[in-house]
Amino acid sequence: MGLSRTIQLTNGEPTWDAVITRLQSLGETPQLRMIDGLPAFPNETPPTDWRELRITLAGGMVTIRREPQAWTLVTWGTADPALEQSQQRLAEAVQASLES
Repeated sequence: MGLSRTIQLTNGEPTWDAVITRLQSLGETPQLRMIDGLPAFPNETPPTDWRELRITLAGGMVTIRREPQAWTLVTWGTADPALEQSQQRLAEAVQASLES
């Protein structure tokens, strides 16, 4: 069981650095944990062809699945309010990065 939110990227994708910077401005301290199923350094920048990222936010772990013209943000298990808020902040950061 999990909760997913899909963000449509009809006008291109945000850069990873822009998303991280925006998350930090929203009070999150994101740390990358996995890139395409392999362990990652917390401050590592994923390659441009990544397919799945797992990041730790204040509320817990969120998976980002890259699809054609969309990113899907997935929380696993029963998400508590803190994890749902972190997922919402990640969605806001992705959308704000598209607008800048």
